[in-house]
Amino acid sequence: MRLSLWPNLQQPWADVLAVAQHAERSGWDGVYLADHFMGDGGGFGAVETPTLEVMAALGVLAGSTERVRLGTLVLGATYRHPAVVAKWASTLDHASGGRVVLGVGAGWQQNEHEQYGIPLPPVGDRVSRFAAYCDALRQLLTQPTTNVVSPWFTLTDAVCEPKPVQAPLPLLIGGKGDRMLAVVARHANEWNMWSNAEILAPRIAALRAACERIDRDPATIAVSTQALVMVTADRERAHTLIGDVAPRPAFAGTVPEIMEHMSKWRDLGVHEVIVPDFVLGRGSRRLDALDALAAGFADLRE
Repeated sequence: MRLSLWPNLQQPWADVLAVAQHAERSGWDGVYLADHFMGDGGGFGAVETPTLEVMAALGVLAGSTERVRLGTLVLGATYRHPAVVAKWASTLDHASGGRVVLGVGAGWQQNEHEQYGIPLPPVGDRVSRFAAYCDALRQLLTQPTTNVVSPWFTLTDAVCEPKPVQAPLPLLIGGKGDRMLAVVARHANEWNMWSNAEILAPRIAALRAACERIDRDPATIAVSTQALVMVTADRERAHTLIGDVAPRPAFAGTVPEIMEHMSKWRDLGVHEVIVPDFVLGRGSRRLDALDALAAGFADLRE
């Protein structure tokens, strides 16, 4: 398995840069950033908390790192036109020397759509739109010209040059419902969802079934997942974290205890574990936690 880091963009830029560069130096495999304009008032922070923008942030990280993969987790299809996303991803892949993972999702956060006047269709329409969106991205990133006619966007002999350094550029899709997994089966190189082993196992089975329906080998789709992680030997703090973030998956405990949870992911066939830094502390405490997690993860690597 690979081990990657997810810095929270609701912290000062200097902290985002410092933790990403520490991950690069200390052997982590990738750095992922989320695409939100504000908090949701719940698990993704207070609405008024300052929130940095993902595309600009990754552009700077491409020039501030040399080795780690750089990914979006995930771009919202409702407010990111596929042609603009394809141009950005290809450019960033060149700027980073071929290190981009293009993560996309159907979109979900209601308050940012309302505040910015962006329509958020019903879930069923969102998934249908997203299927066309992924088809457009794939064509733009691989074909000389792209033609797509849909109720949501139209591309006419659309050119997207230069193509990415990577062929193909990895397309990661975030989602867990059956209809989203059908889109994953058709288009994704990597699939992602929040999980623990109990949640993930039936969703992996559903993805395999979706692949079988279109005669695709599920082994060609890498699986990545994440949960909130707190390194602590304090049982009360661990219990409080798990209660505070429910129902979002979370692990809290000593490093060996956290690795036990992650080993269950490995046994299910997970290829990449992504660790949000949201509850790892700040400053030297957070860096110490990252180093301890990286050392503990050594036995789980491929």
